[in-house]
Amino acid sequence: MLTSRISQSCRVTSQNVFRRFQSAQARLAESSIESMREENIFTEEHIALRQSLRKIIENEINPHVEQWENEKMFPAHRVMKILGSNGFLGVNKPVEYGGLGLDFSYSIAVAEELGNIDCGGIPMAIGVQTDMATPALARYHNYRGQRWRRLHHQWSKMWITSGTQADWMCLLANTGGEKAFFNKSLICLPLDTKGVDRTTKIEKIGMHSSDTAQVFFEDVRIPKKYLIGDEGQGFTYQMLQFQEERLFGVASVLLGLEKCIAYTIDYCRERKIFGKPILDNQVVHFRMAELATEIELLRSVLYRTVGKFLDGQDVTKRASMAKLKGGRLCREVSDSCLQYLGGSGFTHNPVSRTFRDGRLGSIGGGADEVMLSIICKYMGTLPGRKK
Repeated sequence: MLTSRISQSCRVTSQNVFRRFQSAQARLAESSIESMREENIFTEEHIALRQSLRKIIENEINPHVEQWENEKMFPAHRVMKILGSNGFLGVNKPVEYGGLGLDFSYSIAVAEELGNIDCGGIPMAIGVQTDMATPALARYHNYRGQRWRRLHHQWSKMWITSGTQADWMCLLANTGGEKAFFNKSLICLPLDTKGVDRTTKIEKIGMHSSDTAQVFFEDVRIPKKYLIGDEGQGFTYQMLQFQEERLFGVASVLLGLEKCIAYTIDYCRERKIFGKPILDNQVVHFRMAELATEIELLRSVLYRTVGKFLDGQDVTKRASMAKLKGGRLCREVSDSCLQYLGGSGFTHNPVSRTFRDGRLGSIGGGADEVMLSIICKYMGTLPGRKK
């Protein structure tokens, strides 16, 4: 009987917390938008853009997230079509290529609103499409010649986001030359090209709704018309867009981290131990305050860096700092919140999903160690290479 009553109590607590969490999401989203009004890099147009995107997320994406997480794949063509038709793919890309022609601050506004999606995999996949795979193509276009380029006999590429569904990939490949930084080119490669095999799906501990593939190549011949920009400049093109994709990534995690804290607060307010709510313990509510402060500081660094980027300044150091802090905060927030949920934290819920999805933040898009090396280089503390 005692076990039955405890089990029933836990179910009621979880149901109550979930209902509260749904209302908390709306409050957080509105609070995030209100905070934008205090920033000089944003306008009412940014806010209107976010509000329109939120309706699509609420109606077209979030109702299906649980299903897509279980299936370990979201319908990328369908979701991208909805977003593209409503102007949310490549908002800062040129109008002649289907974008809105807006500045990068609008891309950040979209990225932050994507944090309202109830998982990490879909915002990540959207960001890969808009801010990793396409910037060079929009800037440097494609080569006009018709000659062919044959790639190596047998090789492969790992960690290709949406790789089992994608129509094409932005491929950085060695195309000849002795100098390491000038022997790589960016190629817009259709994935139905003869010799391309992308059937190997990689199983991951998180980001379940986003499929990831290992792509194999065997005697692939590519027309030079698929070359992006100039041959041998691929590494340079890739380096030039790193700051944008890293800032996009930071913006996309802010709301998810705040939702993680909101869920934990509601749970700890509802759940009682020794006759009082878990939240009444000073160590718990103080920790929630610390984490909320860290998130707000990260948001401030992001907005300041975006402002400097819009002014044409080099933001490599600050973008690397934001990326480093964002990745570590994903781990810190989700780990603390999961701990306060106790046994419930080890089950499927928004906090445990953030725990496993957020772990990629310190690995993908430049690992923490890479960010630290970049920061050290700008600080003048990175040891020089031995000749």
